[in-house]
Amino acid sequence: MKTRVFFCGMLTVFIIELAVLILFARSKTGDRQDTVAVNEIVQTVRSSWDFLEDHVNPTAMDYVVIDLDGAVLYKTRSGLSENLNTAVRHKDTILDIEIEGSMVGKLILYNNDALIFRSEKQSVIFAVIAALFLHCGICAGYFFYIHHVVIWPFRKLKKFAERVADGNLDIPLEMDRKNLFGAFTESFDIMRSELKKARIAEARANAGKKELVVKLSHDIKTPVASIKAASEVGSALAENEKSRGNYEQIIQKADQINTLVTNLFSATLEELQELSVMPIDMKSAELRELLENADYLHRARHPDIPGCMLFADRLRLQQVFDNIFANSYKYADTNINVSVSAEDCFLVVSIEDCGGGVEGSELPLLKEKFKRGSNTKDIEGAGLGLYISDYCMKKMNGRLDIENGTSGLRVTVWIPMKD
Repeated sequence: MKTRVFFCGMLTVFIIELAVLILFARSKTGDRQDTVAVNEIVQTVRSSWDFLEDHVNPTAMDYVVIDLDGAVLYKTRSGLSENLNTAVRHKDTILDIEIEGSMVGKLILYNNDALIFRSEKQSVIFAVIAALFLHCGICAGYFFYIHHVVIWPFRKLKKFAERVADGNLDIPLEMDRKNLFGAFTESFDIMRSELKKARIAEARANAGKKELVVKLSHDIKTPVASIKAASEVGSALAENEKSRGNYEQIIQKADQINTLVTNLFSATLEELQELSVMPIDMKSAELRELLENADYLHRARHPDIPGCMLFADRLRLQQVFDNIFANSYKYADTNINVSVSAEDCFLVVSIEDCGGGVEGSELPLLKEKFKRGSNTKDIEGAGLGLYISDYCMKKMNGRLDIENGTSGLRVTVWIPMKD
């Protein structure tokens, strides 16, 4: 409706401008004198020729009366042509004054076409200027109208879309039902509301799945522990080496299952933001027990450990070493070299197998979740061990480095010392 009013107003102003210009173009300046008034002046001048000093102008026209010698006998005002040459140049009308058939003088009627044209020109200029101001006013009003009903709503939609893209689904989109985009914005807000519901439902479903994994991981550990305990008893009571070897295999597989379940459990807790890492003061001598517990196949020779105080979580540190040794057993299946040294404010534990390592381009990926090297395709694994280990070390303000050593893959654990 307002758009129609705008265009109607613009069209009306344009028609008025066009009409004024046409009238101005069609106006003529050569036939403006009133013939009746001219005849009245001539008759009045004739009748009062002998006493022109008392002559009264019967019209609104300006003129000058001169005799045959060029002397001015009468003029309505100053500034008029007072001789024939000037009158000719000014394009004044020159009439003969005759009395009883004899010419006695001249009547010079002032040509005021220039004044009339100047007045009309000024009127047209003022009309055009007024029309231009009216145009500008209408355009400005329409611009503010468009800004209010189109541009500003779209800017609000842009900000709304940016908030949605950033994941902020709590702030509703303000709606103006009087606006042209009222229904449009309402649809966007409905979309936001439905998207929020969908995300909440998805988050609940994912949380439920993760909580289920946590429960299952915990429940699996109990029977695995029972299997391992029974196998250890069987191994101790075995009557021959073959039976004892079978029990040892069961114990190793139970340890592998326990490591996998522990990693899965830890990864799920980390996603639920419930994986706690609580560093405390501990003696560096305790590392020997942690390393020996992790090296249950006795593939490594454990060096002397410098005496110092560490700031670490004993449980998570044991999990880190368990993961490193389990990976070495599974993927390299070789002897393991362990070295311990003090560097800066860290106790550095370097663990290297003799399996040849992995591709250099794959090294940065090994600490990501569910990532494994290309040389592990035929070996079962979830790709969580080093991810969990890296997470735990970061929480202890330490770090985990992975690189290819001289003989195989080298994993270096940087354990912070107590200040």
